[in-house]
Amino acid sequence: MLRPCVNGRGNPRPYKLGCGEAAPEQQNAECEVKIGILAVQGDFAAHAAMLAELGAETVEVRTLENLDGCDGLILPGGESTTQLQFLQEEGLFDAVKKFAADGGVIFGTCAGAILLATEVKNPGQASLGLLDMTVLRNAYGRQLASDVFFGSSKLTDSPMEMVFIRAPVIDRVGAAVEVLAEYGGKPVLVRKANVMAATFHPELTADSTVHKHFLELVRAGARRATSVAR
Repeated sequence: MLRPCVNGRGNPRPYKLGCGEAAPEQQNAECEVKIGILAVQGDFAAHAAMLAELGAETVEVRTLENLDGCDGLILPGGESTTQLQFLQEEGLFDAVKKFAADGGVIFGTCAGAILLATEVKNPGQASLGLLDMTVLRNAYGRQLASDVFFGSSKLTDSPMEMVFIRAPVIDRVGAAVEVLAEYGGKPVLVRKANVMAATFHPELTADSTVHKHFLELVRAGARRATSVAR
């Protein structure tokens, strides 16, 4: 049996009602959500695999039409300048900013974190400016200097595995930005409202903690939209 659920952009989405379950208005039900993943280059397939294990529907985003109907969006690792150029050429740059303004949840990893920052240095470049922070590109060194570390996190009591690949450094965060994880005295996982960023690659580990948190944010936004639409 299906129950209607409205996502963050006001589009109807199905809610699956299991045998013996109460209707959504009678329980704190979770809406099904669709996650778009920018699929230009980089590790977008690894994000899709992680989300599939968690039962989330995903779609590769290369056009404005691909983004339509998504509840969440992941900007993956790769080369930030290449992804920035693609977003600008395909009309997705402004669309992603509107997506965030409309309540869509966005998660950027590594290059994606660079794209989300309000200020980019080393060298400077344009960005979406959706998360109040200053990011230094390639601050952890060249590809050969990349490594796996473990750091503290608010999401779990255990040390979190963090895969750094030519990672940026978050040098400054705004007062309203919450630091969810740190390594080496620097923020490596941050969030403000519906925008989250990581300088490491959680999709390249066996730990799904970060992606679970991202899905919780997306589903919370979908539930809020459903409540408003009633």
